[in-house]
Amino acid sequence: MSKDITSILFAGIGGQGIIRASDMLTEAAFRLGFDVKKSELHGMSQRGGSVSSDVRFGKCVLSPMIPNGEADYLVAVSGDQIEVSRPFLNDNTVIVRPSDLSEEDAKSRMANIVMLGFLNRYLKFPQDLWENLIRENFSGPLAEANIEAFRRGCGL
Repeated sequence: MSKDITSILFAGIGGQGIIRASDMLTEAAFRLGFDVKKSELHGMSQRGGSVSSDVRFGKCVLSPMIPNGEADYLVAVSGDQIEVSRPFLNDNTVIVRPSDLSEEDAKSRMANIVMLGFLNRYLKFPQDLWENLIRENFSGPLAEANIEAFRRGCGL
């Protein structure tokens, strides 16, 4: 994260938690003092269609939309969305894909949270910040299960 703006594209299918994951990243970056902008495209998400969300943060972010070829990271919760997202990628884009996870995590309803953990291997945001955000977004045993999922993604 040495450049002025970090751009992260989340892509998946309706129901995979794309919006929740991008909301959590937006809040994490905001709490760390970054200027943050976010946009989302729901498409036909209610029918299993593509859903994407752009999150951009840095010292001063003027647009929520990631320009073509400028995504630093792609979090592809559904592997088939990598090709759909190709215009935003470049040779240095880090792609977090389902094949980076265990088979069980890739098929889990918590795959989005595992992928946030995997992404955090690069972002290096504080672990306690993420755990607090997870507890704010989920309650009881579901919060603890999502914290464990996040930790697995981090490699902890």
